[in-house]
Amino acid sequence: MARRRAAAGGFDLLMRLRAALAVATLALGASACQQPALAAEQAVAAPKAQRVAKEGPGLKTAIFAGGCFWGVEGVFSHVRGVTSAVAGYHGGTGRQASYKLVSSGITDHAEAVKVTYDPKVIRYDQLLRIYFSVVADPTQLNRQGPDRGAHYRGAIVPMSSEQNAVAKAYIAQLTAAKLWNRPIVTQIERAQAFYPAESYHQDFMLKNPRHSYIVRWDAPKVKALKAIYPGVYSASFQRD
Repeated sequence: MARRRAAAGGFDLLMRLRAALAVATLALGASACQQPALAAEQAVAAPKAQRVAKEGPGLKTAIFAGGCFWGVEGVFSHVRGVTSAVAGYHGGTGRQASYKLVSSGITDHAEAVKVTYDPKVIRYDQLLRIYFSVVADPTQLNRQGPDRGAHYRGAIVPMSSEQNAVAKAYIAQLTAAKLWNRPIVTQIERAQAFYPAESYHQDFMLKNPRHSYIVRWDAPKVKALKAIYPGVYSASFQRD
């Protein structure tokens, strides 16, 4: 009888451990930007845009979505001419624009970054080139790297008719160039309200350079930016 009770107790303990592991696995899978990273993404030296942006004087803004916003923000914060890169949520409602809800996948948002830049220093077509080269893999649908879900979709969000025309022309150019073995699925989305993410997400790469996700996935993107486009790379991180 004592042996049976001991066996039953061991079985119960095993079941509790398995249940705890299952809960932990589900929690990890639902968290944005924190899935285990196995290998860095491949950078691609995209060609110069044939359709050059002509936006006139004054600061301009554009929105880019490409997986976890830590890396998108980190890359553009190292580009000369970028004056601000704000991590946030685009494509859903203000009521649901929170990390907890967006990362659960129940909203229409995409993790995105609003980039403010000086077109006299860096043009919109050059930002697009950087995006497709080192920020996001345009062949991945509703995911980027280890992150899965429509909230990690790759998307270009033009803020003007000029940006829209340049984006369409550049995607057509890249499609014809066949740089990737799979079709480009990055979408051009209509500009909607942009909601800045919580403060702890802002300048995340700068504040957390040793974070395992940053080290494995995002720091290599900044290194690729420096290697491929040294003329536009800025060693300093542009704080918001």
